[in-house]
Amino acid sequence: MSEDREIVCRCEEVTREEIVAAIQAGDTSLEAIKKHTRAGMGFCQGRTCRRLVARMLSVYAGMPVDQLLPGSIRMPIAPISLKLLAETADGDLEDGSLENGEN
Repeated sequence: MSEDREIVCRCEEVTREEIVAAIQAGDTSLEAIKKHTRAGMGFCQGRTCRRLVARMLSVYAGMPVDQLLPGSIRMPIAPISLKLLAETADGDLEDGSLENGEN
């Protein structure tokens, strides 16, 4: 595998080549690269790739890493069980039983 085809963002499968292309197209912030390539929009919300993208931006665009504004960080989503949803007031039937027959 060539170095350009290396995956930088595993969640969205964004390659080094795509990040470099975004920088060459004029993206000079983490947010711009995120919007252009989707790097950092996956399940981990950039926790694994953000530092790599920042270093690449620093090298290719000649910007110091400490001057790069951090991209927005969102908490990763977490699945909830259907049972938990069913136990809410909206999921209860009038007789107190749950719609799926469990008590």
